Amino acid sequence: MFNIFQKKRKEPLKLPFKTDIHCHLVPGVDDGSPDAATSAELIERMQRWGIERIIASPHVTQYTFENTPDILDPALEELQEELRRRGNAIVMERSAEYRIDEFFLKQMEAKALTPYPNSYLLIENSFMQEPWNLDQLIFDLQVRGFRPVLAHPERYTYYYGKPSRYKELHDAGLMFQINLLSLAGNYGKAEKKMAEKLLEDGMVDFIGTDLHNSRHAAVIDEYLMSKDAEKHFAMLESVIQNDKAFI
Repeated sequence: MFNIFQKKRKEPLKLPFKTDIHCHLVPGVDDGSPDAATSAELIERMQRWGIERIIASPHVTQYTFENTPDILDPALEELQEELRRRGNAIVMERSAEYRIDEFFLKQMEAKALTPYPNSYLLIENSFMQEPWNLDQLIFDLQVRGFRPVLAHPERYTYYYGKPSRYKELHDAGLMFQINLLSLAGNYGKAEKKMAEKLLEDGMVDFIGTDLHNSRHAAVIDEYLMSKDAEKHFAMLESVIQNDKAFI
């Protein structure tokens, strides 16, 4: 959890990006926001951080969240209608966070994936172990015209003992997206340390809030008052592609 004893700034920082590409605000489809009203309230908080565009990334995972466009698109429209009702003109879109599993492979074969603009595709490893065919999958996605992006590589603890694997994957064209909540210490010290290491090593291409709920929003509010955020944002501003890649 975020360290409340860190030195604080007098005023909160704005985020060093205006486009959030990883959050769970499509209502009622995963472990994120349960309804459109809650999503709209969280979006209003995000706008205070400087966010102007959101490409939400609902979970797509076998057995737990077997989401398809037929499920996700109506839920997104419900949220967009709530935003219009409130007079909120933020740009609200969606892709997905695709867990590498059998359901993902079936969706890929059925051409039912929804990538980000310009064919970027957010994929997620299991937290237990690396998918056995990850290298081949990266290649296959690239052959199909996708630009694969690995969600929160700093959270896969099985890489900590072999950090060279990060470079192998990144050199193979797998882009990395770290979570703002990792830098804020929400998941733990080890995850924060690895996120900082990837940043220092020049292997961070994107960042996402990973916002699910009001507790996450409170963590980010606190983080934006910290000296840590000031240090991280100075490093992030020149490298992340959130506001460039999806035009």
